Amino acid sequence: MSNQVWIVVTFVAFLLLFTLIGVYSATRKQDTTADYLLANRNVNPWLTALSAMATGQSGFLFIGQVGFAYNSGISAIWLTIGWAIGDYLAWWLFFRDLREVSENTSSETVSGFLGDGIGNHRWVTIVSALITIAFLGTYAAAQLVAGSKALNVLFGWNYYLGVIIGTIIVVVYCFSGGIRASIWTDAAQAIVMIGSLLLLLIVAIANIGGFGEFWNGLQSIDPGLVSFNPPKLPLGFVPFLLGWIVAGFGVVGQPHIMVRAMAIDSAENVAFARNIKTVAGLVTSFSAIFVGLTARILLPQLTDTELALPQLALSLLPAVFVGLMLAGLFSATMSTADSQILSCSAALTQDIFPQLAKSYKLAKLGTLSVTAIVMTIALAENNNVFALVIFSWSILASALGPLLIVRVWQKPIDTPIALLMMGMGMVSVIIWNLNFKTATGISEVFPGMLAGILVYWVGQFFIDKTSSAKN
Repeated sequence: MSNQVWIVVTFVAFLLLFTLIGVYSATRKQDTTADYLLANRNVNPWLTALSAMATGQSGFLFIGQVGFAYNSGISAIWLTIGWAIGDYLAWWLFFRDLREVSENTSSETVSGFLGDGIGNHRWVTIVSALITIAFLGTYAAAQLVAGSKALNVLFGWNYYLGVIIGTIIVVVYCFSGGIRASIWTDAAQAIVMIGSLLLLLIVAIANIGGFGEFWNGLQSIDPGLVSFNPPKLPLGFVPFLLGWIVAGFGVVGQPHIMVRAMAIDSAENVAFARNIKTVAGLVTSFSAIFVGLTARILLPQLTDTELALPQLALSLLPAVFVGLMLAGLFSATMSTADSQILSCSAALTQDIFPQLAKSYKLAKLGTLSVTAIVMTIALAENNNVFALVIFSWSILASALGPLLIVRVWQKPIDTPIALLMMGMGMVSVIIWNLNFKTATGISEVFPGMLAGILVYWVGQFFIDKTSSAKN
């Protein structure tokens, strides 16, 4: 059998395994929207942790982060460190309360939770749902693009075919059992992601001649590659790191991850899930960075650095393990895309058109509609995966994150302030991205979330002042 046939056989075997897991999860399902969207809030913490890790890291890990490390050098670790700190803080401060409050308010979607209890809440719910569909849908499209890039390298298929294959797989996951199928397959995919990355890293370091030769090789290419200080930081290292901590903290604005905290079986298990997720995420993130660095030595002439991982796998691994690596990469993209499409589908059928809310069949039809939109975006957009993911993450973090914090802590807020918080968060991200990000080296999530929080503080100050004057 030729190498390519073995690659295909291994790749297809793992995809079939994941699909069977998703289909098997359907044996536990109930034909209700509560089960389709939240698995009846009864998800095991191990599954929650592995699923949150897989869906949070996505094709960004295998494609974007590897390429970023290839270009940036060892200083890329600060992205991972800052992001992990922010993510941990967000889970620690908010996700337990999110689980409790969302159940108390019977909220099945993030947009529904954000609008609950606010006067004229429909405006808040609809606007947050539209933001979710627009930017989480774009984020999901980036996952399909990432997967198609890998298939293009390994099989020579054009991007369109890879996007269509990914779309079909996502539909199978979502239709088989909703969020439960997504979480179960995510957990299996997380294990493959960890194993495949560690395997490639070990083989790559061995081919270079050990860690010492690895370090010397980077230094001989460019001494800047072994500098822990990121280059070109106009405001210095501390604001740069703080920006990435806030970017990680922006998980509070990501509906596809927040819904996992809403679906866990108990608020008491959130801390355990958080710790497992953090450890697993650090392993995969550091592995991806060092895979990118080894590729800089072994494949110094790459033109598209986001293809470093599949190219490295092709050059170093036996065909069977190339199939495993491709399955790991594709798993990362699919585990995120299916979760994001389900969140967009929930926003459409539960929040924008609540008359469809209790129809299980229409919820599935909404999933199919959103999937078609996401596929269309992916077919039209072959952009840089790293940039596309970061921008979409930033918009969601800044538009929804500050409002989620207010709602989880059950602080008073009215509709105009809630809408202004979302609007100012988005505008700040766009302005910062276009005018100040390169000049400052600071992630756009920092000014975006800060703008939303300031709107709330200023709004509440004037409301309190007006109330005092009337009394």
